[in-house]
Parts: sequence; structure tokens; C-alpha cells
Amino acid sequence: MYSRKNALHYHAMVLPGILLLLLFSVVPIGFAVIAFQNFKPGRGITGSEWVGLENFHYLFQLPDSRLIFFNTIFLAVLKIVANLIVPLVFALLLNEVRVRFLRKSIQTIVYLPHFISWVLLATIFFDVFSLEGIVNQALGMFGVDPVLFYASNRWFPAIIVATDVWKEFGFNAIVYLAALTGINPALYEAASIDGASRFRQLWHVTLPGVKTTVILLATLALGNVMNANFDQIFNMYNPLVYQSSDIIDTYVYRVGLNDLQYSLGTAVGLLKSVVSFILVVLSYVLASRFAGYRIF
Repeated sequence: MYSRKNALHYHAMVLPGILLLLLFSVVPIGFAVIAFQNFKPGRGITGSEWVGLENFHYLFQLPDSRLIFFNTIFLAVLKIVANLIVPLVFALLLNEVRVRFLRKSIQTIVYLPHFISWVLLATIFFDVFSLEGIVNQALGMFGVDPVLFYASNRWFPAIIVATDVWKEFGFNAIVYLAALTGINPALYEAASIDGASRFRQLWHVTLPGVKTTVILLATLALGNVMNANFDQIFNMYNPLVYQSSDIIDTYVYRVGLNDLQYSLGTAVGLLKSVVSFILVVLSYVLASRFAGYRIF
């Protein structure tokens, strides 16, 4: 009876999450049929004309289609690589700090930006990189002319990647720190007795100890190649940098909601979802093969 009562409590706790999942992830799948229709809101799904793959053909004929797919993959890959390397380097450096209080304080400070909304951060970064912001003021001290970062297709992708890494590297470093704590201390003692320096211990003990974690995170990140973080880009970009920052999600938002082209927007979103699903499956296959990670 006690076990059944606890199970009921657990199910009640999970129920709100299941309802949200059904409402926002499962139910909308049925409306993907709009991608194959000339959808008219007044007629509804059942009354709209069926056009088959016409919306997809029209999508690939648009000059913007290649650009948004390239921008999405390009920005996503840069973020994945940066969010693998920077947290790893930070975790390795933080692991060398021997003062426990200082190490915990640094970890907490760099972890906090993860909880700040992109709506707030976009405003802060706009002031930082504005024409009279602190970055241009610092450049002016070295005789460099002010740069319009938010109007430059050359600099804006770098800002997108750098700010994303700044926000998330503290959170991502937790995984590496957890992996570092799992390394047997006896290995360091043996290496020290053999005369290995701190760098040699890092190279021959620490890095091999976290290699499996790095491979696992890298393969799982493959499933996010089609996601370049809509929240960040939507709050930071502007029409002047569409050429370098317009991604699939922002394009779907503009086409589907602003321009009221519901069928085209749904077609783009459905295509992205199919490709993402294939990449997620591939990432778990690779994770199982190279890192021994399985969910089933």
C-alpha cells in the first residue's frame, strides 16, 4: 500500500509535464498536414485545398531558402564546437584550483548567466556593442574607428556565437567537472611518483579520463545542428543582418505569422523537423557505438 501511494504521488508530479508535452509537442503534429494544403483559416484544415508537395517545391525555388539553411547550419555548428571546447578548457583550468572556496565561487558566478533570459541579455548586449558602447570605447582607446556591430554581416555572427558561449559555458562545464571527479585519484598519485608534471598529468590522465564524455556530448550535439537558438537570434537580430543571421526558425516566424503564409511556414518547419529527427537518431546511434551511451 505504501509503494502504491508513493507511485501515485510520482505520477501526479509528472502529470503536468506530460500534459504540456502532449499539448505543445504531440497535438501540433496533426496540424502538419497544413504543409500539404493551400491553407485558408476561414475554411479550416478540412476545407482547404490539397496541393501535395507544391509548397516544398516553392520553398526550394525561393532565393532565401538556401540562405536560411546555410545560416542555420553554419551558426549551429559554430556554437556546438565552441560550446564543446570552451567549457572543457574552463573545467580543466578550474579543476587545477586547489582552494575549494574559490573554485566553488567561480563555478557559481559563471553558472548564473544560464538563468538569464535572452530578452534581458539582448538589451544588455545591444548597449555593450552599440556605437557608443563599452566595446567601441575600448577600441577608440587604441585608435580604432567605431564599428556598427549590429549592422555588420561580418561581425554579427561572431557576436551571436560569442554571447551564446558566454551564457552557457558555465552550465556546460558542470558535465565536465562531474566527469573529472570520477577520475581515480590513484592515477594522479602514480603519475606524480613517476615524475609527471602537472601538464603531463593533464595530458595523460585527465584528458583520457574525460574523453568518453567529450565524445558523448559531441555526438549528442549532432541532433542540434538544425537548431541555432531562436530565442537568442530573434531578440538580437535586425533586418540589416538578415543575410548572416536569418535562420529557419526566424524565417518561419516571419513567413507564417507576419506574412500569414501558413502553408509555407508549416512546410519549412516540417522539413526542419524531419531532418532534425534523422540527426537525433543518428546522434544516438553514434553515441551508443563510440561512447556506450544508450537510452533503451
